[in-house]
Amino acid sequence: MDIIAEGLAFPEGPVVMPDGSVILVEIKRQTLTRVWKGRSEVIAHLGGGPNGAAFGPDGAIYVTNNGGFAWHDLGGLTIPGYAAPDYTTGRVERVDLASGTFERVYDKIGEHKLSGPNDLVFDKAGGFWFTDLGKNYARTIDRGGLYYAKPDGSLIKEAAYGFTGLNGVGLSPDEQTVYAAETDTGKLWAFDVVGEGEVAAPGLGAPGGRCIAVQPRHVFFDSLAVQANGDVCVATILDGGVTTITPAGVSTHTPLPDVLVTNIAFGGADMRDAYITLSSTGKLAKVRWPAPGLKLNFNPY
Repeated sequence: MDIIAEGLAFPEGPVVMPDGSVILVEIKRQTLTRVWKGRSEVIAHLGGGPNGAAFGPDGAIYVTNNGGFAWHDLGGLTIPGYAAPDYTTGRVERVDLASGTFERVYDKIGEHKLSGPNDLVFDKAGGFWFTDLGKNYARTIDRGGLYYAKPDGSLIKEAAYGFTGLNGVGLSPDEQTVYAAETDTGKLWAFDVVGEGEVAAPGLGAPGGRCIAVQPRHVFFDSLAVQANGDVCVATILDGGVTTITPAGVSTHTPLPDVLVTNIAFGGADMRDAYITLSSTGKLAKVRWPAPGLKLNFNPY
């Protein structure tokens, strides 16, 4: 394992660049940041809680912003908590990399505000699926769901709603399935795509999708990335590491030295360099992965 960067303020959402740098968010610092081995620079100070990042078809970075957390120190580890005291709403933002300027693209759907947008993935058509984790308070919880939107602000759809913390999101290689990880339950959900921003109707007792896997131990699921062979790699909290799940639901676990492993992204000439955020200790690590990752649409890598 090679440590690419450390001293980061709860890093997530890594985007691997062709020059060897990695663009990521620092949720506690409220920034979109670019890191190289041994140095870093802030691209934009977004405020709130920038949580996920991805290149759009226009060459800009789109960020899912959860609106902000309260933060705690637990024995030197950085731990997110309830909604920040100054929280107002979640949103999706567009960041121009050259200038660092940013604009809000979405902060509501219809009359309902976005609570805590978490992660996003672009399809080949140029739209993006994103998850809303919801928002936790001392006595109540805002639920979240799965959404689809166009980056120009012209369309946003609610595909599924009612989950307790939908987090990571990714597309199968044929883009006929959207995968999403549910944090509190440690479940991986699969949604069958039936149209633009539309998924198949849920089964009885489910808010949407098909439950692919549930872990036998108590863990939380965070963000995810899809391998070229279609397996899904889910960053795993408590039992810190990455859980790789086949479309048939078979799980294997790769442990890593942080209780809050939150993201994985792929790069390298053979797409077998895995960049993993070790968030409670503020590090970005690179490891060689046993299988290549799926190349993301519009990523310049």
